[in-house]
Amino acid sequence: MSDRLPQDVEIAVIGAGIAGASVAAELATSARVALLEREAQPGYHTTGRSAALFSTIYGPAPIRALSRASAPFFDAPPEGFAAGPLLSPRGVIMIARQDQLGSVEAMLAELAQGSAVDRLDAAAIAAMVPLLRPGYAVAAVHEPGARDIDVDALHQGYLRRFRARGGRLVTDGGVDALAHDGQGWRIDTGRGAIRAGTVVNAAGAWADEIAALAGAAPVGLVPKRRTAMIVSAPEGVSVSGYPTVVDIDEQFYLKPDSGRLLISPADETPSPPCDAQPEEIDIAVCVDRIERAFDLKVARIDNKWAGLRSFVADKVPVAGYDPSVPGFFWLAGQGGYGIQSAPALARCAAALVLRADPPADIVEHGLDVRDLAPERPACRR
Repeated sequence: MSDRLPQDVEIAVIGAGIAGASVAAELATSARVALLEREAQPGYHTTGRSAALFSTIYGPAPIRALSRASAPFFDAPPEGFAAGPLLSPRGVIMIARQDQLGSVEAMLAELAQGSAVDRLDAAAIAAMVPLLRPGYAVAAVHEPGARDIDVDALHQGYLRRFRARGGRLVTDGGVDALAHDGQGWRIDTGRGAIRAGTVVNAAGAWADEIAALAGAAPVGLVPKRRTAMIVSAPEGVSVSGYPTVVDIDEQFYLKPDSGRLLISPADETPSPPCDAQPEEIDIAVCVDRIERAFDLKVARIDNKWAGLRSFVADKVPVAGYDPSVPGFFWLAGQGGYGIQSAPALARCAAALVLRADPPADIVEHGLDVRDLAPERPACRR
């Protein structure tokens, strides 16, 4: 249910996906906050189409730091946050053919410090994933601690927390205009106008478009389409205990999903901001790659979808005040890592919005907030 649009707040967060919902919940402890969502329900776009894997070896170094710092929240969420655990056991193996061994060595070298991974040989891979074609994979990086995320429970938990702290969630509240008068922002939405001292731009694939309304320069955000589909496992084969299997160069992945298989070509096709839909060519590429790697014949696709994962050039999120536009805060570019890094990124971004130091425990995991700044070279083309 949507709340009434308040006349004025201290902070308006644009976008109620996981980024906006989580930072709004953190900010609502100390400020009057409105969360503005253009759709009829929060999380309709990228948040609701995630592959839902928690991995501390996935992504560039700042993402890995944020993911490590998020683990305590996932393992022990606040009382009443969710009805059950947010994470469940899964594991992940990043498999390599003979010609991809260099990628295995490069990943292991990058992860050498403090990462709970091991290197698997062909026999160990075959024992773990019997469905792989014999001889296909000769090595893998194994992260046994990777887990599935209950994305809906995480997202709904943050939305409940936000409202319990007095926040206002306004759906069908797409932003049409933004104007700063020296005292604060006037925000024109589909539900009317609202005033706010600070605007947090958590609009996902639309973040550069929101910035343009505010008179801010774009950060070069590129939404990229990612396709996924559900198919049946071979008859008589139980896949529930399989790890997620990812090509070391991210050419495909396969993940158990309620007795069936979620598969993807791991595509990253640039797209304008939109309600992304799967393309037939990407479906065909996916099926071909999966059938080459696995002893699996895809006779029928039970479900298919696509979502947008938005990146700037260095694939690191953008979190910080715009250097040229007063009171305009960026929280964008989470790419494919937004769910698993949300707890730590929300806490860090909330501190920066309030002009406080980032939480010490997040810094201790190796995050330098300068790597997130919108004025860094990767954000200015």
